[in-house]
Amino acid sequence: MEIQAMVTTNEKDFEKQTLLLDDPKADEVLVKIVASGVCHTDATVLDGTLPVPRPAVLGHEGSGIVVKAGSNVTTVQEGDHVVLGFAYCGHCHNCLDGNAGGCENMMPLNFSGRNKHNETPLHTHDHQDVSQFFGQSSFGTYATVDEKNVVKVDKETDLRYLGPFGCGLMTGSGTVLNSLAPAPGTSFVVFGTGAVGLSGLMAAKIAGCDPIIAVDIHDSRLELAKELGATHIINSKHENPAEKIKEITEGKGAHYSFETTGVPEVTLAALHCLRVKGTCATVAVGKRDLTFNVTNDLMINALTLKGVIEGDAVPQLLIPKLVKFFKNGRFPVEKLAKFYELEDIEQAFEDSKNGSTIKPILILDKEYRA
Repeated sequence: MEIQAMVTTNEKDFEKQTLLLDDPKADEVLVKIVASGVCHTDATVLDGTLPVPRPAVLGHEGSGIVVKAGSNVTTVQEGDHVVLGFAYCGHCHNCLDGNAGGCENMMPLNFSGRNKHNETPLHTHDHQDVSQFFGQSSFGTYATVDEKNVVKVDKETDLRYLGPFGCGLMTGSGTVLNSLAPAPGTSFVVFGTGAVGLSGLMAAKIAGCDPIIAVDIHDSRLELAKELGATHIINSKHENPAEKIKEITEGKGAHYSFETTGVPEVTLAALHCLRVKGTCATVAVGKRDLTFNVTNDLMINALTLKGVIEGDAVPQLLIPKLVKFFKNGRFPVEKLAKFYELEDIEQAFEDSKNGSTIKPILILDKEYRA
């Protein structure tokens, strides 16, 4: 079938093209895309930090409606509302151990441009393959995806807001709820109050953390963090965050810190603010190396620094929980989001980069009504 999609080439970041999309195989699902979030990971492909073969259709925070399900698909059917998550194999040790985010085949399944069949369902009219991204390529009007990419969600919830649950918001909240798993009353600090950081902050509130401290360099974002549950805010342009956090925590430091910026100096601050036996989780894609002294910065206080991919989440388990939290007002994604038309995709990326929009969401189905 023909679809409209924003294609990333060697010459242009985005060019709207008509492509051919393969019908779903027995284990695949055809989804009409309603909306797709714009994520920092898409931007890291554009700048070459994470290489993906071009031409490609990016986008990996899609939400939509099932049009057709393959003959072996059992979890969804035509008409179901779904969020598209990342691709994972389902059979490696980590997947079988309940950690799909640590799938041993994560990189080829999400960044090689091809699916588990070593194919892409996207093609030009002259039969040139177009790379699929994250097993979905949601910057197109339709997507053919593996069943494991699809998460059924409540039809009563506005689909336009749900796409980011498939990556950025799942990463932030999952890092807190799954990987750090803080006990109620433990102290939590988030460094960087973008979409990932704020979703982690909202998850920390759900988990019962206290205090909840937000660190950033933008006062407007810090005010939003306070609205979403931060008990304390720190502008690191004006205060030393590690010293201030020690003051807030009665000299002991925080139990947990969550680093989302990828800036080496911020990662060190996220370590230095911890108490003895504290844990720092990082999800950031940074461009500069971090240099630290293993003895003084880590071992002497028995600290843990851990990298987390996709919130250590199984999308089919975490996303429905987040949708329930969103529906009952405990995960107010609408306060982070701004809608853009697909044709305004470059503006959406620019607004994300300059910080004027925390979570841009592209609307691909303008006729959809919640």
